[in-house]
Amino acid sequence: MIALAQQAFEPLIAPNLSQAPVQNDSIDRILSAVRDHLGTEIAFVSRYLDGGMKQLTHVNSDLDLPMGPGFVDPRENSYCWHIAEGRLPELIQDPADHPFAMAMPITEFLPVGCHLNTPLRLSDGTVYGSFCCLSPTPDRTMTERDVGVLRAFAALAVEQIERTLERDTKDEALRGAIQGVITANGLTILHQPIHALETSLPVGAECLARFADSSVRGPDQWFNEAAQVGLGIELEMLAFRNALATAAHVPSTCYLSINASPEAVLSGQVLEALESHSGRNLVIELTEHQEVADFSRMQAALAELRRHARIAIDDVGAGYAGMRQLVDLAPDLLKLDMSLTRDIHRDVARRALASAMVSFAKSIGAKLIAEGVECAEEASVLRDLGVSYGQGYYFARPMPVVAAAHHLMGVAGTTEEVADPVPNGSEPEVRLRA
Repeated sequence: MIALAQQAFEPLIAPNLSQAPVQNDSIDRILSAVRDHLGTEIAFVSRYLDGGMKQLTHVNSDLDLPMGPGFVDPRENSYCWHIAEGRLPELIQDPADHPFAMAMPITEFLPVGCHLNTPLRLSDGTVYGSFCCLSPTPDRTMTERDVGVLRAFAALAVEQIERTLERDTKDEALRGAIQGVITANGLTILHQPIHALETSLPVGAECLARFADSSVRGPDQWFNEAAQVGLGIELEMLAFRNALATAAHVPSTCYLSINASPEAVLSGQVLEALESHSGRNLVIELTEHQEVADFSRMQAALAELRRHARIAIDDVGAGYAGMRQLVDLAPDLLKLDMSLTRDIHRDVARRALASAMVSFAKSIGAKLIAEGVECAEEASVLRDLGVSYGQGYYFARPMPVVAAAHHLMGVAGTTEEVADPVPNGSEPEVRLRA
């Protein structure tokens, strides 16, 4: 009999998962609590979709059920919809008491015994879906008081659902704005020169991304929000390719440094972008705001990148760059974070740490670059400690590509031509990829 019911029900199932269910662990905990309180075997939340469909978003049960989160079928197949429409009561102790329920294929498909259900109404009155507890066997001990308990838990679920919907609405708007930037190629690249501390001569430049609203919203926020909505690599690679396109403007005696996250490197897209730029004097700065989880994969990926560029570890001392990462990834350059170089002439601890990093860099055959150098005293101490290069406002502010090329070639009068939109003091923390 159950097999026949299942055959009757299956043709009505429409497993369309194009609309992903709401993700919220709190709702799962609410379902577990209400199921334990009422003693039912199954608890679930569903939502109503366009086109007359219903989707299970959360299911809590110890049973092996034929449907789980993401399951979609016509709403008319469910008790939930008919309860919301008033054709069935919120409490059904036994479907045998209701001919309408007994005629529904799902009654034997699950099977349905005792069933408690209440519609989920959002604060604006919209019926979002349903909140349900049920058991495969009838239970005449269930009362309206139990329905009241169900409604109380359902109210908690509605709070969580509305928070998630609000977040999803914001994320969707954010995703649209970021996708618009990607589609319109809506970012520009500046170069910030890097100088040798011993001679004060320029040796290279780092690429920095700028957006139209950079004066009020830093590039780091753009990249972080892009990662938040699943467009992190897409936005990063747009900036990477735009930065790479500026390499021809850098004098052959200098290098161009471009940031790349571990995620972007492991995706293979950084290598793909570099394939057409062999022979350039390039450095790939591995941003260490993300922990490298798989060192063997990263080592293999960097080995491929080294055919086209040297490798630098960015922001050493500020994030995830532990000693294993510094040793196993064998970087050619180490960038000492501005938090360790700022006011180094006044701080013995910073000088001690910088001195140790100089010794470490020499031992692995790497050069050390100090970020965020803003005064002559800092530059002098760093030089005396043996740091090779310096980058910061003391040497040059970020500037358009052509102006930076003049600066790197020693053409005077270019540094003051630029008004970088990023507020003073924030730049060392905000690069092509924060």
